[in-house]
Amino acid sequence: MAISTITVIGAGTMGNGIAHVGAQSGFSVTIVDVNEAALARAVDTITKNLDRQVKKEAISEDDKNATLARITTSTNLEQAAATADLVIEAASENFDVKKRIFTTLDSVCKEDAYLATNTSSISITELAAVTKRADKFIGMHFFNPVPVMKLCEIIRGLATSDVTYATIKAMAIQMGKTPVEVQDYPGFISNRILMPMINEAIYCVMEGIATPEDIDTVMKLGMAHPMGPLTLADFIGLDVCLSIMEVLHNGLGDSKYRPCPLLRKMVAAGYLGRKNGRGFYAY
Repeated sequence: MAISTITVIGAGTMGNGIAHVGAQSGFSVTIVDVNEAALARAVDTITKNLDRQVKKEAISEDDKNATLARITTSTNLEQAAATADLVIEAASENFDVKKRIFTTLDSVCKEDAYLATNTSSISITELAAVTKRADKFIGMHFFNPVPVMKLCEIIRGLATSDVTYATIKAMAIQMGKTPVEVQDYPGFISNRILMPMINEAIYCVMEGIATPEDIDTVMKLGMAHPMGPLTLADFIGLDVCLSIMEVLHNGLGDSKYRPCPLLRKMVAAGYLGRKNGRGFYAY
């Protein structure tokens, strides 16, 4: 089935970014959230980002208006998902929340509709198992900021069909992304490699090896990373980093994935990074 209509669940940073690139690529997009204010913020963010593209002459004013015209919002999940060809879930990184969403989606979506999750670490196979369409279930892991970052990890669950993979891969390319095929293992590719590096950087802070600033400087100047691991951790959210490390530790059972005690302590103290103004740095 060709995809022309997309419903995005979640109006946060990832959700509005996915909606932005989807609509800009010619798809009709509905953003769903329980909060009207969140939906208004999402449309405002998309509009500002499009304005920035116009200012840079990356798109025209007509392109911007056409993109916005393809976006609608809704607080009614069942109604918004009923006619969608594809639903992309971009809700909070919590298995129980996602399970409830996909159980509902499975009951209201068209029989031939595809279901995708933007999870950064949760098992695609486990989420697919709560539906009766595991063959049409897939992971689409976008990267923040979605309108800028080209990568999209396409994660196959145990039952994901070749047709589903090919359809979603083609759609990702249409959205201007570079898709990478990934099998369903904890952390996929990106976080399987990235999060242990961040975790090790946090161990270096905890053990007094160096300051956060010096650790970030080493990785930027010595390894040509555009952003140091601790700055990146703050950007991602220390709570999200901890959640992903726990998925890796529990899923792979290897002590090398044990979350650093300092990371646990900082999250317990409410130091979550940029999102609330305090992490390894003050914002």
